Amino acid sequence: MVLQAADVRLALGARLVLDGVTLALAEYETAAVQGASGSGKTTLMRVLAGIQAPDSGFVRFDGREITGLPDEDLSRLRLRSFGFVFQFADLVPELTLRENIALPLEFLGVRRDQRRRRVDALVDMMAIQECADLLPHVVSGGERQRAAVARAVVHYPKVLFADEPTGSLDTRARDAVLSLLMGVVRETGCALLLVTHDPFVASRCGQTLNLVDGQFRAARSLDDA
Repeated sequence: MVLQAADVRLALGARLVLDGVTLALAEYETAAVQGASGSGKTTLMRVLAGIQAPDSGFVRFDGREITGLPDEDLSRLRLRSFGFVFQFADLVPELTLRENIALPLEFLGVRRDQRRRRVDALVDMMAIQECADLLPHVVSGGERQRAAVARAVVHYPKVLFADEPTGSLDTRARDAVLSLLMGVVRETGCALLLVTHDPFVASRCGQTLNLVDGQFRAARSLDDA
């Protein structure tokens, strides 16, 4: 398994947000996490990505327990092995789409010619050739989100975390971004964990995990369809 969590618990103040959450994701697997607002979906993603430590339980990446690792090690892990896509793209406004996509490779010290090849390939894959050299504020929301997906996968992460990646898009842009995410999983073999309120988006994933009162309930998989 690429990503595992077992009996994860986390309280925020007097409220138990995560109450014994357990999951496992392998290469090429996709999972959607659904739940009411405030149910702890984003908190769970933060715990799984090593951004927030649980009160108990553990998270493992590639068989190595990451719970309790020093912040420096966790930052290095996220930079090298995880990719993140958020609802509003969160691109650097002063950089072009192409420059935004290249950022993880610059942080990793990848040579300029290699960065250029990887970025050019993703610009083509995401169909943003005409706007790649423009700043984020002058392109559409769908184009910004496609650039955000490209930035999240340019370093070939093993786990892709997507927090409401289509929540601010219209139906056409939603479908395009969703197809790209699924295409990235097929092409690279990464595992995808996606938080969404949209039942259609969840239905495109291999399994749906419903977070209720801090626990997964009534999970659905494609095998049940």
